[in-house]
Amino acid sequence: MKHRRIILIIGLALTVFFGACSITKVRPLERLELLFYDVRYHLRGKSTPPDSVVILAIDDKSVETLGRWPWDRRKVGQLIEKVSSMGAKVILVDIFFSEPSKQDKFLRKSLNKSRNVILPIVFKFSGEPRTIVNGSMERSFFPMIRNADNANIFLPVKALDAIMSRSEISAQAKTLGHINMIADNDGVLRWEVLGIEYNGEFYPSIDLQAARLYMNLPMEAMVLDVAHGVQLGDTFIPADFRNRMLVNYYGPENTFPMVSVLDLVQNKVDRSAFKNKIVLLGATAIGIYDIRVTPASPGMPGIEKHANVIASILQKRFVEKVPNTTNLILLLVSGIIFSLLMLRVKAILGAILAFLFIGAIFLGGYHIFFSRGLWMDMSYSSINLLSIYFVTTAYRFATEERYARRVRSMFSSYVTEKVVNELIKNPNLAKLGGERREITVLFSDVRGFTTFSEKHSPEEVIAILNEYLGEMTQVVFNWDGTLDKFIGDAIVAFWGAPLPQPDHAERAVKCSLDMIKRLRELQEKWAAEGKDPLDCGIGLNTGEVVVGNIGAEGKKMDYTVIGDHVNLCSRVESLTRKYDSHVLMTEFTLEKIRPLMAEGKLNGIRVEGLDRVAVKGKAKPVAIYDVRALEEGGGAPVCIECEDKEVVHLTEK
Repeated sequence: MKHRRIILIIGLALTVFFGACSITKVRPLERLELLFYDVRYHLRGKSTPPDSVVILAIDDKSVETLGRWPWDRRKVGQLIEKVSSMGAKVILVDIFFSEPSKQDKFLRKSLNKSRNVILPIVFKFSGEPRTIVNGSMERSFFPMIRNADNANIFLPVKALDAIMSRSEISAQAKTLGHINMIADNDGVLRWEVLGIEYNGEFYPSIDLQAARLYMNLPMEAMVLDVAHGVQLGDTFIPADFRNRMLVNYYGPENTFPMVSVLDLVQNKVDRSAFKNKIVLLGATAIGIYDIRVTPASPGMPGIEKHANVIASILQKRFVEKVPNTTNLILLLVSGIIFSLLMLRVKAILGAILAFLFIGAIFLGGYHIFFSRGLWMDMSYSSINLLSIYFVTTAYRFATEERYARRVRSMFSSYVTEKVVNELIKNPNLAKLGGERREITVLFSDVRGFTTFSEKHSPEEVIAILNEYLGEMTQVVFNWDGTLDKFIGDAIVAFWGAPLPQPDHAERAVKCSLDMIKRLRELQEKWAAEGKDPLDCGIGLNTGEVVVGNIGAEGKKMDYTVIGDHVNLCSRVESLTRKYDSHVLMTEFTLEKIRPLMAEGKLNGIRVEGLDRVAVKGKAKPVAIYDVRALEEGGGAPVCIECEDKEVVHLTEK
């Protein structure tokens, strides 16, 4: 009971500990959770993106044929004009024009002619703060902020400086949007910052602006809901307290349709490729170094990240984190239930349960991610379950090993190795502290041992006595008896403890007859060796006794039996000389084996009633019976009842 309570305390303590970790967000477990999050994308595979988003790629073959990057602005302007003339609804240009150029006039003309181009801003988060006065920026920030009173839980990404195209060029763009990609600490890009604060205003991402224009919405239809997300027309985009949206990647690189700039220049592209679509002009060539690590791919072009964000906004396909309270409840419930189950199962079944619990958490986490776009924490709950399993198993192992050593040291000299192992596997079978139990006791004593000792040398006495006791002990062990003690030349054994043995009386009777059989074999051997043989008497009695460890704690302890029935057995053994019998048993033992004899299950024995005696210290008489094997060695059991004679009162031992 004490160990069970400790196991429960361990499980609950670990659950509380990991619950606190889930609230405070411990870095190693957070990194593990990010890994589990990324695995979801690999398991989900590639999804079909919408036809409304197309990438016009500045790829390797375009750079090789049209010239090294960066290209002159006339060439870029020609691309914008051509795409616009082919019916593109929105053109997102992921290129900066921050330095003056002789082709600026042509580029401005191209932008003015298209009237549907979005140009980028890059915000800087270090260095000296700088205020930029630019009319294009003034018409590109969120015009409306909702729930500003949530500022106490809102920790927006704040910029100190901005880099953008020349003001004359920016003025010809339809609008501006930032292209900052802020990866997590492990370098993986999982979030899109929907709005970055700069000089007191919030500037939307270029992807958000592209989706807005495609949906024909004015700036006033884009509202920043502090610490919750962005309302874009009738579409709500969920975000965290930093105004970040989880990017729902449709797949690895090349998931979205791509058109090479070279193919466009060489007129190999059908006009329908861009009609009424969002066209993203950006680099995919390896040498331009706009490659990002994402959950779906270790090398995705940055322009394709923009495509994923825009597509998920248009399709209202978002990923949201499950509330922390829900994750905490999952951790607590699973931890408490698993801790309670660990009280009742052993290590192997506990491992299976841990596997099933963790498997259920992972299956549930993946299912709600695939079906509903919900990110549920799996690391804290699964690590908690593993910790509960390993710590409680280690505790059990330590305590059970200690228990095993205790049992082995205590019982190895009393019972067989098989019984010791059974006690170790099933500690509840033996109460080491002591208990009342019905058992059958056997007393065996050598007849005339004092006279024998006087006639022989000490060496001869010890040698023959050790041989006799060794053989008799082996017979007791053969019948799974417990060797209590040697009292000089006497043997005390019992059945029914420490392991419960419902057939304890039957085993004791058969053992006593086997002892006599083995004694006769020894007598023949000793006679052949010219030695004086030993003889013995055996007494059997059945009844309730106290069995357990008795002695001086920490000094000398014995696993033994005490009680009236033990004393009675000793008295009965002493009567074997009076009645010239090798084995005597009481009526109490006979009552235990009588049903077996009636059923013919104790063949080959003869039981004969002798007297009803009142031994010393006992007023109530008990019937005693002679037990011996039938001479023919088999046949149905014979039982001759004790006659109703006058009670024999015995005053000697």
